[in-house]
Amino acid sequence: MASFTVQFRSSETTTTIDCDGYAQEGTMLTFFLFGSECTTIDAWSLRVASYRIADVASVVRSCDRVVPEVPVLVAC
Repeated sequence: MASFTVQFRSSETTTTIDCDGYAQEGTMLTFFLFGSECTTIDAWSLRVASYRIADVASVVRSCDRVVPEVPVLVAC
């Protein structure tokens, strides 16, 4: 499992989220834990946290173990 550090635009506040990946859902950036043996975001994935994309300045991934590359959707 990876962790993601989210930096917000409105302040110097950062939040660290332990999850497997994230994706854009409309105007929200949502972080997920994958379902059982799955390596992608699907219907069985558990939503951990969601933030408005307009409020997020950056997302940085850190990982304690080697995990195969998993594609994620990123808003530009």
